Amino acid sequence: MLREQLNKYRLILASGSPRRQQFFKELGVEFEIRLKEIEEVFPIELKAEEITNYLAVLKANAFENELESNDILITSDTIVWHKNQCLGKPKDYNDAFQMLQSLSNATHEVITSVCFKTTEKTETFFEVTKVTFQTLSDEEIRYYIDNYKPFDKAGSYAIQEWIGAIGISKIEGSYTNVVGMPMQAVYEKLKTFIS
Repeated sequence: MLREQLNKYRLILASGSPRRQQFFKELGVEFEIRLKEIEEVFPIELKAEEITNYLAVLKANAFENELESNDILITSDTIVWHKNQCLGKPKDYNDAFQMLQSLSNATHEVITSVCFKTTEKTETFFEVTKVTFQTLSDEEIRYYIDNYKPFDKAGSYAIQEWIGAIGISKIEGSYTNVVGMPMQAVYEKLKTFIS
């Protein structure tokens, strides 16, 4: 089992996201949380997974000289990619409203990149999930923003909240990826990374 395989390693999750932390608890492995403030800025010419790959590595590189030989650092970044645009976290209420209006009656991609870093190597992979919303009324969008305040969410929504239950008609790919971390892929990658 993975827990035994990881015995001689220290797993470090560099994420303040309660959802990602919960996923790692559910994996049943020992890990610690280590956070750094990173300015999430990327070159303007990057697109889709190029953005998340860049940011996941940027977050990992912040720990460059702090890792010990038995440490495995995990960083990640998630964006919503829609109409050839990156939808990050909304700036304010109006921004959130406009994002959700644009996602209404359309299919978008949720892209997460995960970076594994040790003193010896750095490996990054990404996962793409397609999410389709049915038509959302302005009233439904306002209700969601007023009650759930999704200002810390890429694309202004969380699939596990009310809007996911009433608004999402189809999902192709990993559900946990949309929540913020493609856990099945992370689990498989961890097994090969330490073998």
